[in-house]
Amino acid sequence: MSALKAISQHGQSVWLDYIRRDLLLSGGLRKLIDEDGLLGLTSNPAIFEKAIGGSADYDPALKSLVAGGLRDPAGLFEQLAIQDIQQAADIFRPVWEASSGVDGYVSLEVAPDLACDTAGTLADARRLWAAVGRPNLMIKVPGTPEGAEAIRQLIAEGINVNVTLLFSRPAYRAVAEAYLAGLEARVAGGGAIDRIASVASFFISRIDAAMDAEIAARGAEAQALAGKVAIANAKLAYEDYKALCAGARWQKLAGQGARPQRLLWASTGTKNPAYRDVLYVEELIGPETVDTIPPATMDAFRDHGRPRASLQEGTADAVAVIAAVERLGLPLDAITTRLVTEGIKLFVDAHDQLLAAVARKRDALASQAQPA
Repeated sequence: MSALKAISQHGQSVWLDYIRRDLLLSGGLRKLIDEDGLLGLTSNPAIFEKAIGGSADYDPALKSLVAGGLRDPAGLFEQLAIQDIQQAADIFRPVWEASSGVDGYVSLEVAPDLACDTAGTLADARRLWAAVGRPNLMIKVPGTPEGAEAIRQLIAEGINVNVTLLFSRPAYRAVAEAYLAGLEARVAGGGAIDRIASVASFFISRIDAAMDAEIAARGAEAQALAGKVAIANAKLAYEDYKALCAGARWQKLAGQGARPQRLLWASTGTKNPAYRDVLYVEELIGPETVDTIPPATMDAFRDHGRPRASLQEGTADAVAVIAAVERLGLPLDAITTRLVTEGIKLFVDAHDQLLAAVARKRDALASQAQPA
C-alpha cells in the first residue's frame, strides 16, 4: 500500500495542494486518487499564478476566450480557474459520493484583496459558488475577523467553506464559533445542515520558519524549541477541536446531522532543509483531520514517509513547548498575527502577477491573430 494511502487508516484525509490543467487532462489526478487514495484538492492564487503564468497549458483556452471577446485579465483568469475547478470537482465527484460528502472537495479562493471586507467576501463567494455549480466545491475564505462574519453567513446559506490563513488558536476558535453560529442560523431558518462541509486550514511550517529566526538569537533553552513550536501549536489546536466536539452546543447540532469542521493542516512542506522533509506530515496524522500536501512533499512521503497515529502523541510535551515559549518571551502571538498579514499580501501579489501574465498572453495571442 502507498504510504500516502496508509494515512487514511489513521482517520486523516490526504488532499493535494496543487492544480494545473495538464494534471487534470493527462489522467494524473485520477491516478493519484486510485494509487495514493487522494481525497481532495486545494488551490490558491499563488498556485494558479505558477500554473497559468508558468506554462502553455492554458493558451488554447485563453485564445478561445479572447476570440470570444473577453479581454479583462481578471475575467479571463476567473474563467480559466472555474474551468479547472469544475473539471477537478467532476473527477472527485465519485469520491464525494462514496464518502457521503465527507471528502472529494475542491477549493477555490475569493479574491485575496477581500480578506478584510465582509460584504465583498460574501458577494464574491456567492458568485463563485453559483458559477462553479458543483456540490463538492469549497469556497476559501481567510480567517480574519471580517472573514469569520462572512463564514457564519455563508454556512447559514448552505455554502461549503474552507477557512484559510489560520495560524493561531484564538483565530481557529473564532472561525469554529462562526461555523457553529452559521449552522444554528440555518437550522433556525428551517434549512438542512447534513450536507454542509467546512474545514479550518491551520498553517504549520511558516510558524517554525518565523519562530526559528527568533529562537536562533536566544540561549540554549530557547534553541531547544527549534522546529517544535508549529507542531505543538497544531496539536493544541486539535485539543481545542476535541473540546468543542465534546460540548453540548456541538452535540445538539451533530444530533441534527451536522458534520464537524475538520482541521486541515496547510503549509506542510518543510522549509528548513535541516528538518526531515516529511516532518510536518508525519507528526500530525490523526482522526477527523485533513492534510493538504504540495506535490514535492507528497513525492517524498510516498518514498520514505512513515505513517502512524501521531497527532495525539505527546500532548503534554506540546503544552510544555508552548509554556516555554511564553516563559521565554518568544513572540508567538506577534508572529501569528504578522503571518496573516504576510499571507494576505503573498496572495495579493501572486494574484497581481497572475493578472499581468494573463494580460501579456492575451496581447501575444491577439497579435498572433492579426493578419500579416
